[in-house]
Amino acid sequence: MTDDAQLPLARRYDTALLDLDGVVYRGADAVPHAVQALLAAAELGMHLTYVTNNASRTPQAVADHLVRLGLPAAPDDVVTAAQAVARMIAEAVPAGSKVLMVGGEGLRVALIERGLVPVESADENPAAAVQGYRPDTTVENLSEIAYAVQRGVPWFAANTDMTMPTARGIAPGNGAMVTAVSKACGGWPRIAGKPETALHRETMLRTGAKNPLVVGDRLDTDIEGANRAGVDSLLVLTGVTTREEAESAEGVHKATYIADDLRALL
Repeated sequence: MTDDAQLPLARRYDTALLDLDGVVYRGADAVPHAVQALLAAAELGMHLTYVTNNASRTPQAVADHLVRLGLPAAPDDVVTAAQAVARMIAEAVPAGSKVLMVGGEGLRVALIERGLVPVESADENPAAAVQGYRPDTTVENLSEIAYAVQRGVPWFAANTDMTMPTARGIAPGNGAMVTAVSKACGGWPRIAGKPETALHRETMLRTGAKNPLVVGDRLDTDIEGANRAGVDSLLVLTGVTTREEAESAEGVHKATYIADDLRALL
């Protein structure tokens, strides 16, 4: 009988829960070695699920991007923080409620799929307010969230990632914008994305994974989220975390495995 420790990760775990930005791609381009490694992992029997804190795009748009990079992917292979936060809101407010939304198409579609009505103004009497990443977010957008929060409207966020890796460098993420609202009016939203467990719950409900491996590039989201959910993790050094940071991490930020890139799955 083969010792599991001698098997590649793609054989030891049934499903890879793959972060996207900084792991599979940066902006429009694939991370070096990512596509070839994932295709090989799938050949070994590993199911590939793409799990992202980025709530700006729909699962269809993400799947189309992955296909353009050379990865076979369908919308059902993608789970987003937008889907997770939409479920949270739908469980907290009556069906058909208005939700003040600052975010991209992915968040709008996720809210509609849950029977909620996205609106853009705090004056439309929303039952909840939610923030998701959108690169063209304005001060006026953030002000509407602040007005609603000050009126006592329940506040949600798809994620609180402070940065967003892009092809040009590191840009401010949704967490930076959430922090701006918090500084203006106090309080803090309920959060769906990693490291909170709502996105992991959404992923488990959608994939049925039995022995997953979380794969990411961030200690404070991907790795902490994996540890809080009680599953193993692979930290790849193709995004925001350096090797020194990864190797010195402790507690909930300590990854099961550390590698240069996704070839570690093999």
